[in-house]
Amino acid sequence: MRIMLCDDSALFRHGVALLLQTVGVEVAGQAGNLAELHELLATDVPDAVILDIRMPPTFTDEGLAGAADLRAAHPGLGLLVLSTYAESAYARQLLEIGPSGVGYLLKDRVDDAATVRDALSRVIAGESVIDSEIVSRLFTRRTAVSGLDSLTEREQSVLTLMAEGRSNVAISRRLHLGVKTVETHIAAIFGKLGLEPGADDNRRVLAVLTWVQSGG
Repeated sequence: MRIMLCDDSALFRHGVALLLQTVGVEVAGQAGNLAELHELLATDVPDAVILDIRMPPTFTDEGLAGAADLRAAHPGLGLLVLSTYAESAYARQLLEIGPSGVGYLLKDRVDDAATVRDALSRVIAGESVIDSEIVSRLFTRRTAVSGLDSLTEREQSVLTLMAEGRSNVAISRRLHLGVKTVETHIAAIFGKLGLEPGADDNRRVLAVLTWVQSGG
């Protein structure tokens, strides 16, 4: 697994690089801003990029805009963005970049090399990953939204794990349910949210987007 890091803090970049090396992740390059990152990617495209959301010059959402540009330029590149804050708007923007290969972790997680490596592996494999703490915070802040309020407690649990980017098999293990039962719950969620099958839509991502938007 080869990755690149993009963060304006050299100390943070070097710390993350050293940490990831302990779990077998090769850091192929480091950049202090998006321009430097694009220069690195012009000659070497790794499996994934880790980048901060708040970067120069305004320190608002440059990382998300950069992630969108990176997805357009390198469709197969995994994107893992880091943030100090659990922002539902950021999570929504990230998921709208594409239905797969994106992740959103809190910076507090980066001291756990195994957690970061797991997130990178899943993003590289094409999954969408949202930090479990972000999911938990958003869930507690969820406002009343038609459709979501009709979900049963079990369906809410399934949707919460879907928002973390968990597969049906992973959800079944976490909730001690059969995979077929999980599939039944997901079908019920799609129905209650009015998400009909469509060739151009990923209903799983649309369900998570609906849920994330409710926490804003």
